[in-house]
Amino acid sequence: MTQAACFDRIVDDLARQGYAVTPGFIPNGQAGLLADAALQLRATGAMQRAGVGKGAETSVRDELRGDFILWLEPGSCGDHERDFLDQIEQLRQAVNQGLYLGLFDFEGHFAIYPPGSFYRKHLDRFQNDSRRTLTAILYLNRDWCPEDGGLLRLYLDEQGTHIDVAPEAGTLVTFLSSRFWHEVLPAHRERISLTGWFRTRGETPA
Repeated sequence: MTQAACFDRIVDDLARQGYAVTPGFIPNGQAGLLADAALQLRATGAMQRAGVGKGAETSVRDELRGDFILWLEPGSCGDHERDFLDQIEQLRQAVNQGLYLGLFDFEGHFAIYPPGSFYRKHLDRFQNDSRRTLTAILYLNRDWCPEDGGLLRLYLDEQGTHIDVAPEAGTLVTFLSSRFWHEVLPAHRERISLTGWFRTRGETPA
């Protein structure tokens, strides 16, 4: 599938159901290079335990999430991360052209879940900040097996109907940030992703 056709499929799925699951968004080789970059950063101590909340209210809550993260800074990240950000920028343009969401920028981070860790059910949009509009999660895990756990569970309605997505290398999941509750089920091996959000200008939080 060409990149243009891939973007068109994502736009169509978002328009029809509010989410898209896209295996092979990037080749396995590129996913492997990004995974290696994340592991190298973890080995140097650059990644920190993720918290919940925003700003001064952020706190580490072991009972809610257990991943380690490092935010991508376009001016200082490596070549592989910059290639990914270029692809994400093209996707942003395609979604804006197709859905008129007014997506303005992208913020994202590497996330590594150690064995046994998880992220409880949550929404990605902060209570007093409406800017996060479209979530995008790219998985970087080679040879992921069902017994490895770590599924993304995306809830489709208030009755608990859901889909489960395996975090296989190259798969991109996109969904409307304010609409879909989701969780990361316990992973039984190290689980790596690039997780981010397309934002609108929105209202600047006080």
